[in-house]
Order: sequence, then structure tokens, then C-alpha cells
Amino acid sequence: MDNLVFSLNATMPLFIMIAFGYFMRKVNILTEGFLKAAGKFNFIVTLPVLLFTDLSQADFVQAFDLKFLLFCAGATSVIFWGVWGVARLVIKDRALQGEFVQAAYRSSTAVLGIALIQNIYGSSSMSGMMILGAVPLYNIYAVLLLQATSPTGKKGNIKKTLISVITNPILLGVVLGLLSSLIGVQYPKVISSSLNYLARMATPLALICIGGEFNFKSARSVLKYSAVASALKIFISPVIFMTIAILMGFRNEALVAIFVMLAGATTPSAYIMARQYGHEGMLTASAVVITTLGSILTLTLFVFLLKTFSFI
Repeated sequence: MDNLVFSLNATMPLFIMIAFGYFMRKVNILTEGFLKAAGKFNFIVTLPVLLFTDLSQADFVQAFDLKFLLFCAGATSVIFWGVWGVARLVIKDRALQGEFVQAAYRSSTAVLGIALIQNIYGSSSMSGMMILGAVPLYNIYAVLLLQATSPTGKKGNIKKTLISVITNPILLGVVLGLLSSLIGVQYPKVISSSLNYLARMATPLALICIGGEFNFKSARSVLKYSAVASALKIFISPVIFMTIAILMGFRNEALVAIFVMLAGATTPSAYIMARQYGHEGMLTASAVVITTLGSILTLTLFVFLLKTFSFI
């Protein structure tokens, strides 16, 4: 029961914010112009600041574990390239390929990860290493993927793709956050507090935009893809790679951090990035909703099993 309550407390507020955005659009409080501007603001400002603050405040030096870091990076890479390879074979629409793959591999570590680890162990020292191993790759792969499959971009333009990667605001936030942490920069309180204000806006604003632009008719047309992507995200990939992690000897806090990376719901920022690269976004939005609700059950099930078999 405690695990169910925790899962509900972690995931239901996300769903409520999506429903709130949908309702605000239906009563014409949120307009199409506002949602477009908010999505751009989220992409350029709040999401990069969120990643910057998460990474800059993590102590990578003290918690450094090369085996754990390589596992996080390796699992992320195998899932990404494996799903993209399959998607290219079975999904004809290139734009849908991009949305499908991103929804299937990119977790909401910033929203759920640290909270879950702290809830079980009272600290989150391994969350920083998990973020270092996975989050930069999440964003690098997302830019490459969405640029390559963009319905509005030129396909196969390597120069344009490289420029898009280098100038991507979210990647800049990741790089600057990592450098800030490694150098040990201590910002004045007035600056850190201001950055935290912006960072706290990122997730609620992204969820409201998802709800405001959600269209049930469009969502139904891509339901089979979003359902499969969701199953890969919160069940199939976690089962495979959690088994590998256990066989490799990961336990306790490290195993929980890996579990969060693998089994967390699709991040709302995936929708914002998809829209910014010209994708419709309905498949991504549907996956965010499905994985957010579905993770209530899967997170509870995984935590129960891990505790039952004394892995955590």
C-alpha cells in the first residue's frame, strides 16, 4: 500500500497538470498563440535552466562510479539505437519514427528520479551519476533523431544537423551544468534562487502545453504507436535491462537509480522538443499520458519485486 501511495503521489500531479491544460484550452483561457510561445519559451529557457541546475548541483566527483556510469550510458544507447533500428523497418512515416523512438527511450529523471531514491534511502548520491550517464545522451540523441526525421527539415544534411546539436539550448544547459559541477562554481544566492525559480517552471509549463495542445482525434490515429512506445518505455526495456543490472551485481541505491532511468515515464520535455523540430507531437503527448498513468502500476510492481527479493 505504501508503494502504491508513493507512486500515486509521484505521478498523479503530472496527469492533473495535463488535464488542467486541456481544460484551460477548452474554455479558451489558453490560446494557440500562447501555447506556441510557451513551448518556445520552455525549449529555450526553462528546460535548459532545469538541466543546468540539476547537473550543477550534483556532486559527480564524490559519487563517481565508472561501472555504474558506463552501464547507464550503455543501456541508454542500446535502447535508443535498437528502437530506432526497429522503427525504421516497421514505421513508414519518418516523422512518426522520431516521435516513437523518443517516447520509448527518454525518461523523466528530473521529475521522479531524485524523489524516488530519497524516499527509499534518505539520500540521492547515485542520482547525480545516473543523470551524468543518461541525461546528456538523452538530449544528444533527441536532437539527432528529431532533426533527422523532421517533417520540415532537410533530410541527410549533416552540416545542419551538427549545427543544430551544437546550438541546441537544452544541450547547452547540460554542458554548462556539467562544467559548473566539475569546476565547483558557487553562485550567489540571488542568482541560484532566480535560476531555481525558472527551473521549477519547466515541468508544469511543459505539462500544461501538452494538455492544451492535446487532440483526442489526432491521438487516436497514432494510438497503436504510442501504446507500443509506452510498453517499451515502462515495462519491456526495464525488465530486460534491470535483469542485466542485477546479474552485473548492482544493488540498493545504484539499482534504484538504474530503475528510475529505465522505468520512469516519458519526459514532458520530449513533447516540447518534438514540436520545436516540426513534429505534430500527438504520438509523444499520448505516450507521456499513457506512461504517466501506467507507471503508477509498473513502478509499484518493480519496487515491490525488488524489495521482495532483497535487491534493494
